[in-house]
Amino acid sequence: MSTVATEVSGLSDPELIASVRGGYADAYRALYQRHVAAAGKLARQLAGSAEEAEDLVAEAFARVLNALRAGRGPDAAFRAYLLTALRHVAYDKARRDRRMSLAADVAAVAGAGATSVPFQDTALAHLERSLAARAFARLPERWQAVLWHTEIEGQLPAEVAPLLGLTQNGVSALAHRAREGLRQAYLQAHLAQAPTERCRLVVNRLGAWTRSGLSRREAAQVEQHLDGCAACRSMADELADVNGTLRAVVAPLVLGSAAAGYLAPIPPAGPPPATGSAAPAPAPDSLVRHLLRLITWLAAMATATTVGLTSDANRNVAPLAWDTPPAGLNPAPAQRAPGERAPAEHSRPNGPVPPAADRSGPVGSSAGRVTPGGELSPRSDRVGRRGLARPP
Repeated sequence: MSTVATEVSGLSDPELIASVRGGYADAYRALYQRHVAAAGKLARQLAGSAEEAEDLVAEAFARVLNALRAGRGPDAAFRAYLLTALRHVAYDKARRDRRMSLAADVAAVAGAGATSVPFQDTALAHLERSLAARAFARLPERWQAVLWHTEIEGQLPAEVAPLLGLTQNGVSALAHRAREGLRQAYLQAHLAQAPTERCRLVVNRLGAWTRSGLSRREAAQVEQHLDGCAACRSMADELADVNGTLRAVVAPLVLGSAAAGYLAPIPPAGPPPATGSAAPAPAPDSLVRHLLRLITWLAAMATATTVGLTSDANRNVAPLAWDTPPAGLNPAPAQRAPGERAPAEHSRPNGPVPPAADRSGPVGSSAGRVTPGGELSPRSDRVGRRGLARPP
């Protein structure tokens, strides 16, 4: 198995995603190598054996590739989208296995059709309706991506920088803006549900109070109200601990019941993890085995019926609310974090342009469009109108 071409190995995740939509296989291999360790870590929490875990990883990557080629999927937050897809793959497999094992027993039982009712995790449904989850879903996708990697997975700026196409300082600056944006979105969501006028006045000041930006008199007034209002006190605590809030609310929406195991720290053993990885990268022979499994799944996808993966990929299984970001939260298109490089004039890696029949991206899409001159034009920077994209 050949290694990833050097032309794409230095691209950011958004650039690689655009290249995948343009039909470049090496770009998806680069995404695979960056995120397969994280996918394997989650799969081991969900699977009953190592072989089953590898199958889950392969099918999740295949579903994500299918979504990208169809014009769906993420623009920047590849890791969270992939892990959500993997969790759904595991749920789907569990349902299939359960139906197979119970088929003979339920055939003669009245009401057996209930076994086909889609699985719904009531705990996750409650989290999805929470103000914190709704606030996170309203953030630009790039902000969601940096918060996922830095606050939820606890990666260092040096690890996240190549994924987002930033310097270490650029990652830190973007993460700071994203945290402030999350606080403001959370405050706006809470403000709409504030039970009293006094609560609304305090909520308007909580952002500044959290940053110690109020005068002594104003801070005393806010704190006096917090002492007697449990709802506002709870929100103030969540604002002060963005990291804990994201791990407690957003992580389970992506990772499901495996969140605790996935986020548990792993004692260091051997060389440090590869850049951008959540766990040590697999050994070369393991990577080859993973890639072979992925190729097998892709071949199966190519011959699957419409009732198979196609219908499954179109299901609405988004873990978060997909609202338009509130006014004032989106950074101006021209603004970039310090150290963030401008979009490349041509994000296409060197090499021959695939024939038009080989490109599975949507016709007329701005994502990864190939110009008449044979060059891949950069995608326009769509700032988070969808939040995390709907996973397959």
